[in-house]
Amino acid sequence: MERKYGQGTQTGTKTNYGESSYSGEGTLGRPQEEGPIAKAIERETSRLPSDTFLWMGTTAIGVSLLLRLAGKKNAANFVGEWVPTLLLFGVYNKIVKVAGHDAYQHRVE
Repeated sequence: MERKYGQGTQTGTKTNYGESSYSGEGTLGRPQEEGPIAKAIERETSRLPSDTFLWMGTTAIGVSLLLRLAGKKNAANFVGEWVPTLLLFGVYNKIVKVAGHDAYQHRVE
């Protein structure tokens, strides 16, 4: 069965938004496994509260503003460039907690 969604098509059954159709298999049909470095990063970052990175990003915005008001434009820009990175770390942290490699492995077992 083939259905059109937007500009692409999907074969199979319809997946509602918010539901995952992740099967745990890679592109070659083999089970997808994380490497040891990714597993270690996920294990460590999942220990941090989710709002840690939000507070770090907000703090970086404040420090950047203070540096700018103090006339240190280059330092303000340097610190201000940390904000998107810190917020993306927060998004990664949340994804790891909700749908990390362990989430699928525990559902299968």
